Amino acid sequence: MPTSSRIYLDYAATTPCDPAVVETMLPYFGEVFGNPSSIHRDGQRSWQAVEQARKSIAKVLNCHASELVFTSGGSESDNLALRGALLASEKSTPHLITTTVEHHAIGHTVAQLAKEFGCTATYLPVDSVGFVSTEQIRDAITPDTVLVSIIYANNEIGTIQPIAEIAAVCREANVLLHIDAVQAGSQLDLDVEALGIDLMSLGAHKFYGPKGVGALYIRNGTPISVVQTGGAQEQGLRAGTHNVPLIIGMGKAMELVQERRESYNARVKALRDTLVSRVLNEFEAVRLTGHPSQRLPNHASFVFDNVDGNALLMHLDMAGISASSGSACSTGNPEPSAVIKALGLPESWQLGSLRLTVGMHTTATDIDRTIDALHDIVPRLRGTQVRITPTVA
Repeated sequence: MPTSSRIYLDYAATTPCDPAVVETMLPYFGEVFGNPSSIHRDGQRSWQAVEQARKSIAKVLNCHASELVFTSGGSESDNLALRGALLASEKSTPHLITTTVEHHAIGHTVAQLAKEFGCTATYLPVDSVGFVSTEQIRDAITPDTVLVSIIYANNEIGTIQPIAEIAAVCREANVLLHIDAVQAGSQLDLDVEALGIDLMSLGAHKFYGPKGVGALYIRNGTPISVVQTGGAQEQGLRAGTHNVPLIIGMGKAMELVQERRESYNARVKALRDTLVSRVLNEFEAVRLTGHPSQRLPNHASFVFDNVDGNALLMHLDMAGISASSGSACSTGNPEPSAVIKALGLPESWQLGSLRLTVGMHTTATDIDRTIDALHDIVPRLRGTQVRITPTVA
């Protein structure tokens, strides 16, 4: 739980581990410690616990347990999906399609695959609210296209893509569809049959589970090659001793997400709507980024004209408020993110991004205190134009 003296509004970066999840994990750090790959009783107790977690997650995803591969997190899942699909392709010059607003785990992986592995890549633009159109995807598909990879809900601006519609286009063209659902895990429907997808990445720490564990859904029959060799764990697709406590924690966190999703979404959306309304009504030269309604229930993101986003974050931090200027992976970079650039904003707005994401422990008082802090900070930054470039150790 966040420290009571501070306000935590960065739930898109990570969430606190639910106490029930911690309690569920604890025995697997000591009492039940066997290697799941061992055939003796101690190993089999761990193996059974891992498989029960797999079944719990599969139930939420409406898939077979055998279609889930445990990984170290969302980034590894993204890498396995893209690299595995490319290496399994029989096309001489495989083609990948993605967008300009993906997480770096997708964007950087596609760039390396294009540079070093001989594939070709298409980066589709988005509109001013971050949508990619199904027509764009249909037009971009070629006979060599192996995979389309689209972020389900954007981590920086919250926009939710029309995945089921995109999936229909991909099925029509006999092309695989991967979605990065890491940011969507706590709030959106993850039914893989309803979505119509072939591969989906998840990371537990985005839905009140532990850091360092994730999963990749791989529809049965999807061609995918091994990218991490060694042991035969995870049906031979991900070598390495299972991180049993974290896998158990992910399974428990997913169960809790499913139980609470409706009430959780209603609560955080009410807080989010208040936050958005007050920022847009009480400040000049500010815009909401992302789609106004087709966005994650807990997600508010803005750009302020003539404000340095890094300075804004630092002043909020000194006021006891944890926020972000976009992806936690790029916070501190004095350049605007690729996502903000892709929205076509004027240059004077691009460095002034602010992401405020609410969650389980957010209160109405937290929103009031944050608005009060912004009333103090934003005018001062516009008047003095303090520019702070964090030192990289």
